[in-house]
Amino acid sequence: MIQVIQQGLLDTIQDAGRYGYQHLGINPGGAMDRVALAVANSLVGNDITEAAIELHFPASAFLFDTEAMISLSGADFGAIVNGRPLDINRPVLVSKQTVLRFNKPVSGARCYLAVRGGLALTPWLGSYSTHLKAGAGGFDGRPLKKNDRLHLRSGNISPSWFQGKEFVALPWTADVSHLYTRNGIIHTLPGSQWNLVSEDTRQQFTNTAFSLTEQSDRMGFRLTGPALATEPREEQLSAGTTRGTIQLLPDGQLIILMADHQTTGGYGRLAHVITADMPSLSQRMPYQEIHFSMTEEKKASALLWKQEQDLLFLQNACKLRLEEWLQQQAV
Repeated sequence: MIQVIQQGLLDTIQDAGRYGYQHLGINPGGAMDRVALAVANSLVGNDITEAAIELHFPASAFLFDTEAMISLSGADFGAIVNGRPLDINRPVLVSKQTVLRFNKPVSGARCYLAVRGGLALTPWLGSYSTHLKAGAGGFDGRPLKKNDRLHLRSGNISPSWFQGKEFVALPWTADVSHLYTRNGIIHTLPGSQWNLVSEDTRQQFTNTAFSLTEQSDRMGFRLTGPALATEPREEQLSAGTTRGTIQLLPDGQLIILMADHQTTGGYGRLAHVITADMPSLSQRMPYQEIHFSMTEEKKASALLWKQEQDLLFLQNACKLRLEEWLQQQAV
């Protein structure tokens, strides 16, 4: 069992998402950074879609009431176990009565804590993800609070593996640098309003640096930058939206819909962030710049295919290393 001994800013249980209910007004939700979720789970031998804890800084502190194998991926929040630093993107054994804390934001916006075997939770509509507005899924449909106790499925962790140590970092790490874009470049595809705005607006969109504001959250990222020229607005009917939709507001500013987006909206859909770049976008912090680069569907598909292949290779490599290590412990 894991006990929350210090409450974080907004820490929730998330998995790969809840699909098939958007027509009922229930968005897919799920992890903001699906790459980090997959990496964290791969490192401890879980299925890549297994539920994990999505952390924002300042993050919760956790007391482990039992031995566990854990991993952290995504943002680096300066994790420490009983006062000693803990690397991200590495499987780690933590012994009973150890405390995991997060000291400082080093890089990124969201960190994922996976536990071998997974968390013992009850799914809602086929997913363990927390749906905050519905108050369902995850842990009682809400963010984690102090004194919450998360039960674990069996990870088959042997106390003999620790050899008297409080924690043991296993001897391999995952290189994730190639799974994210660099320099804040985010690739996009044209939206339904792209051809309805002026050429000047399109040039502004692709040639201007935008920054995330503090009003950015799991529902959407509000951007600030030079106001884009908008065409005379006609009354529009609400239409379906999806994660990554970039909405052009009447004041010329932009909002990017994220994991907890509304299922319909009436603002113009100027463009869409490609799926492969959503993990990179989700790790941007307020005041950090992003630069949009318009691309084509063929390239977007190729980038996603490569990302999925890289995650599969990483998953298989982690599985092989973990099996070899476990066999060595059994000797």
